[in-house]
Amino acid sequence: MSRQFLGSARLPEAAIGSEHSGERRMLLSVVIPCMNEQEALRKTNHQLVSILERISLNFELIYVDDGSTDSTAELLRDLQAHDSRIRIIRFSRNFGHQVAITAGLEHSSGDAVVIIDADLQDPPEVILDFVAKWLDGYDVVYGIRTEREGETRFKLWTAKLFYRVIRTLSDTPIPLDTGDFRLMDRRVVDALLSMPERDRFVRGMVSWLGFSQAAVGYRRFPRAAGVTKFSPFKMLRFALDGIFSFSILPLRLATWTGFAASGLAVLGIILVLLERVVGIAGLVKGWSSAIITELFIGGAQLICLGIIGEYIGRIYGEAKRRPLYVIEERMGFEASNAARFTRHQANAVAGKR
Repeated sequence: MSRQFLGSARLPEAAIGSEHSGERRMLLSVVIPCMNEQEALRKTNHQLVSILERISLNFELIYVDDGSTDSTAELLRDLQAHDSRIRIIRFSRNFGHQVAITAGLEHSSGDAVVIIDADLQDPPEVILDFVAKWLDGYDVVYGIRTEREGETRFKLWTAKLFYRVIRTLSDTPIPLDTGDFRLMDRRVVDALLSMPERDRFVRGMVSWLGFSQAAVGYRRFPRAAGVTKFSPFKMLRFALDGIFSFSILPLRLATWTGFAASGLAVLGIILVLLERVVGIAGLVKGWSSAIITELFIGGAQLICLGIIGEYIGRIYGEAKRRPLYVIEERMGFEASNAARFTRHQANAVAGKR
């Protein structure tokens, strides 16, 4: 079923969103999390504005500065001073990519919201396809990376492995080779924001919500400028957040490991009894076998404790009930839009509005 939009369904480029007399054009919000992106920001903004103006939608660009230490903040202020459609959220420090996305969604007003990074690896032109699918009636339209240029073999291999591991472990079917580059209808955004967890894995959370979803394949390009902000440690932490947020299989693995260790212990007992009772020589090798067994059991116990600790640590983080982020500065938001913010968000604002 097509989404009715100013009396038209799927229309090409400039015809999308064409406005009839007395009718309100729908608003598209674009959330752009960024951190130390001074080299790419102007080019990113220029390309986004050019694409969005081609489809004649009312739109807003919401830049979320996730604790940048370069000239990103100054560039954003300059862009906003020359374009009232630009909104800026500046965090008081770095709170993480997924939290920056959440902040942008919470501050968005659009009938649909697009998430795209500021490095131009995800081409803004694909937004045209997202909008067309949305007008066809889909609630979520996500991009699938058919090609990934400018990335190392290690990054390609680990990314492919991660998506297949989490798809196997999780009860929620998460599409392979996807990122956060997607369009979501307003009702999907509202449902997503009703999920309060702190360790956020947005692409998995959107899959968990359901709704009608469609994929758009695209070629991912190298970064327009700058360097990646995802170190191997951050990538590992992000992968663990995804796994522990959407699967309890690691806990079951700890149980299975315990059974395996107990089984080996029983086998060791049987071997000792065979040597003592039956008199079969050479089954028990002495102290070396005992030490190896103890090391194995001790290692298994530590691994199991570590897995349990990951879940307990997440429970501890939720129990503290701290705000997801603290805002130092907001620019470009009208008073009417500010009414959308919850009291929880208002308490997180530390700077000027």
